[in-house]
Amino acid sequence: MSDRLSDVQARLDSVQDLAAVVGAMRGIAAARAREARARLDGIRTCAGTIAQAIGAALALEQAGPAGAPRATQTGGGRIVVVLCAEQGFVGAFNEHLVGAAERQAGARPTEYFFVGDRGALIARSRRMRVGWCAPMIAHASEMPGLGDRLTDALYRRLARGGMDEVTLLHATPQAVEPIEIVSKTLLPFDFSRFAGGVPGQAPLTTLPLPRLLARLAEEYVYTQLCEAVLLSFAAENEARLFAMTSAQHNVRAKLAELTGEYRRLRQEEITAEIIELSAQGVVEPGKREP
Repeated sequence: MSDRLSDVQARLDSVQDLAAVVGAMRGIAAARAREARARLDGIRTCAGTIAQAIGAALALEQAGPAGAPRATQTGGGRIVVVLCAEQGFVGAFNEHLVGAAERQAGARPTEYFFVGDRGALIARSRRMRVGWCAPMIAHASEMPGLGDRLTDALYRRLARGGMDEVTLLHATPQAVEPIEIVSKTLLPFDFSRFAGGVPGQAPLTTLPLPRLLARLAEEYVYTQLCEAVLLSFAAENEARLFAMTSAQHNVRAKLAELTGEYRRLRQEEITAEIIELSAQGVVEPGKREP
């Protein structure tokens, strides 16, 4: 009996330790999701400023024969940028994203840029063509560095030729499953979205207009990638928060089960001890107490 009781006590201690770990992971995931959301306003303000600058530059083009670049018909290959999770305990988060990326492939050559090593691992197991891979950020403050590396890698690959379209796939944060996946075309850059700049005094420029617009477009793509990284990071942590909440319910149920079993075994042990003590106090028939 005591062996069974000690075994249940050991299991109970282990589950209580697991409950503490799950609670800590849940708290960390919630904090990181909030941190990512808090930085979204800043990057969106930056994107809005660049959009205004593009609109103003396009207004200059309309005032003179500058020949600004426009979105062109694509005929080459496509790069699909997929933002996945770096850490585990996110359920089917990565599988959903890799599956959506796999469906992007068509008759055109498709090359995949993966952020998040776990997603790249799944993609390689499915024999998808992974041209570039980088770890996902661990903290929202690391977003600008990842945005720089991803933007540089994209433009280096485009400079080599053969690819003329870039599509971005990422999850958006929400409290329930399944995750919502957003698909966005980054390149060729659609300048028509920014036509009709804010009326006012024309800005002073020092660069030729086509070069200025190309630089502004590159900066805008950078802000779009940074925003997607933050959204994906928040979505990853909300998926982890969902998984940890589910695990917490299971741990509590297991704790209740083990606690009940411990109390039952303890009661049986106490009852057995009482019976044993009572038996020791009974005088056998035919014998007299000294």
